Amino acid sequence: MLPHGQRNIDWLAFSLYLALSLIGIMMIYTVGYKQGYPDELGAFLTTTPVGKQIVWLGISLTAFFIVLLIDWKFWSTFAYPIYALSLLLLVGVLLFGARIKGATSWFAFGGFTFQPSEIAKLGTCLALAAYLSAYDTNLKEWRHQLTAAGLVAAPMLLILLQPDAGSALTFLSFGFVLFRKGWPAPFFVIALSLVALFIVGLATEPLPVIALLMALGALVLVWRFRKKRLLLVLYGALAAAGWHYFQEGMVWQVMAAGGGVLLLLALVTWLREASPEPFLVVVSVVLGSMVVFSSNYAFNNYLKPHQQERINVWLNPEKCDPQGSLYNVLQSKMAISSGGLQGKGFLQGNLTQGNFVPEQVTDFIFTTIGEEQGFIGTFSVLFIFLMLLMRIVQIAERQRSDFSRWFAYGVAGLLFIHFFVNVGMTMGLMPIIGIPLPFISKGGSSLLGFTLMLAILLKMDRHRYAI
Repeated sequence: MLPHGQRNIDWLAFSLYLALSLIGIMMIYTVGYKQGYPDELGAFLTTTPVGKQIVWLGISLTAFFIVLLIDWKFWSTFAYPIYALSLLLLVGVLLFGARIKGATSWFAFGGFTFQPSEIAKLGTCLALAAYLSAYDTNLKEWRHQLTAAGLVAAPMLLILLQPDAGSALTFLSFGFVLFRKGWPAPFFVIALSLVALFIVGLATEPLPVIALLMALGALVLVWRFRKKRLLLVLYGALAAAGWHYFQEGMVWQVMAAGGGVLLLLALVTWLREASPEPFLVVVSVVLGSMVVFSSNYAFNNYLKPHQQERINVWLNPEKCDPQGSLYNVLQSKMAISSGGLQGKGFLQGNLTQGNFVPEQVTDFIFTTIGEEQGFIGTFSVLFIFLMLLMRIVQIAERQRSDFSRWFAYGVAGLLFIHFFVNVGMTMGLMPIIGIPLPFISKGGSSLLGFTLMLAILLKMDRHRYAI
């Protein structure tokens, strides 16, 4: 009989985690198969990628069961010290870390490397859960909003200094936790809109986008009038004329006329309604225009050529060299599509075995699954991931402790953004920013970090009735 309030761990979540980890071992093994192992057992030496991953899986499973022995209240009690330690590790790696592939992101020892940003994800998840579960935290107050944002921003900035933009990006997933806690929705709408405009500014010339923003702002104001049928007809005629003259090269004349119409509509609407909302529309258009123009200007004047190429691979692939910056994505797409329905079979992938796709054991491990296991294999892996995410959300919803609930949502958000971005990278839908596929990509730090997060969650879930 288990003690009061204690239940068995969620074996479904653990089984899904273990299945993904073992699939990762198999895929890492197959990538190096034809590159040569000393003998049949040589693949499992600690000098090979698969051998190192097996060692890390052993370490991770050991850590998993050690966590199950620790009092579940330990994590809420020491959330802030663990967070502070993770920040110290991030500072330490800047001072004493090994520089690999242009980033000082790893501690190196005995042939193994350790990436402290993975532990920082755990520390931030714990600290944010502790802050959000405090009885006096109210995310409708600006000082609490700033504190919560600061907990996320601090490790992000330290990671950006390495520089490792990919790992820093994953911290944005904590926005999901803040939204679930009750951070005002308009903040997220504004933030997502600005991000979208920033990306648009990287992909295209700013003036047509700014003209479109002014047209949308004018349409919003026209729509506020009760008798708007005639105004809509007039709006359509002016928009068509503006587009025609814009195409004819009268860009600045059209922009000036559009700005004047927008301000006139805002003034008339304000006089009719005595409300500040019309001018909020104007401010939104101006702010959006500044974001679009700034991102385009920064892209053309501040980014280095290789950074511009990386963005163009994502947003403007037609501008890239198929044998240069576009090579990775093209080979990745070719490998995935060549798998067909059933795949070529384990150890039978031509592109995988020929090492045509760079970084195939880390960033592009999903291409190995696509080529050798085909649509059925990739769908199965995606299904297991989605099952694990859904199970974590279910675990979150059944928690009686606020700390456990917000921690669970943090874990779900981190897993989702890694999963979404990594799979999107391999298909050219997301920028190539070096984010591993959780539990499957080679990387001991990532495997250990996510294992610890899952172990802590399952430990707390085991005691959910003990409150």
